[in-house]
Amino acid sequence: MTSVAVVTGASSGIGAATVRRLAAEGFHVLAAARRTDRLADLVREVDANGGAATAVGCDVTSDESVAHLAAAAAAAPGPVTLLVNNAGGARGLDPVETGAIGDWQWMYDVNVLGTLRVTQALLPALISSGAGTIVVVSSTAGFTVYEGGGGYAAAKHAQTAVAGTLRLELCGRPVRVVEIDPGMVRTEEFSLVRFDGDADRADAVYAGVSEPLVADDVADCVAWCATRPQHVNVDRLVVRPLAQAAQHKVHRAG
Repeated sequence: MTSVAVVTGASSGIGAATVRRLAAEGFHVLAAARRTDRLADLVREVDANGGAATAVGCDVTSDESVAHLAAAAAAAPGPVTLLVNNAGGARGLDPVETGAIGDWQWMYDVNVLGTLRVTQALLPALISSGAGTIVVVSSTAGFTVYEGGGGYAAAKHAQTAVAGTLRLELCGRPVRVVEIDPGMVRTEEFSLVRFDGDADRADAVYAGVSEPLVADDVADCVAWCATRPQHVNVDRLVVRPLAQAAQHKVHRAG
């Protein structure tokens, strides 16, 4: 039977790229996100390229919506063997001293509790498949702090803690837990969301960096981890562009 993969945050960026890549690897992909119009376009693209995908409207901050995703997974044409917890994001670049509580709350709910909700909902199916994999797309902010990034780093540190704890708790059961931590990735929306649509501030993040990572680079990492033999668990994969030696060390031309 065809293996089923579930990808959250699938309407753009890393999520959409991961749907395309996993479909090319032979998975039937449940593409889950809030913006169902974008998902419909993505599914049509996947189908046109010979893959198989199904759009599922899902808000990872809603228990009811995640329950709907679990029901869709139960009705999928095969066992659910892969969950990619990709939904997440950042808001603001304010210091802790003046950080907006609402922004911090949103980042925690989407990045951490969203991962928790979806994982809890789909874990029984992943276990019963006999060969499950959970991929948590976190960030290098999950282990390194930086000025102005307190809220995002706190959320990603927590997401990292969830992944590590889950791996310990699932030891002895047939589910791998993989954490992927990208550094600088240029996607169409991440920085725009962070800066509330301010394109100039968003572009400044990548100024002078000729080749930041792109969504396809991270999707390639997800697919590689997910397609290793089942006894191989890639605990943590850290991926950055060549120009970024560390969180605080980026080569910028000029």
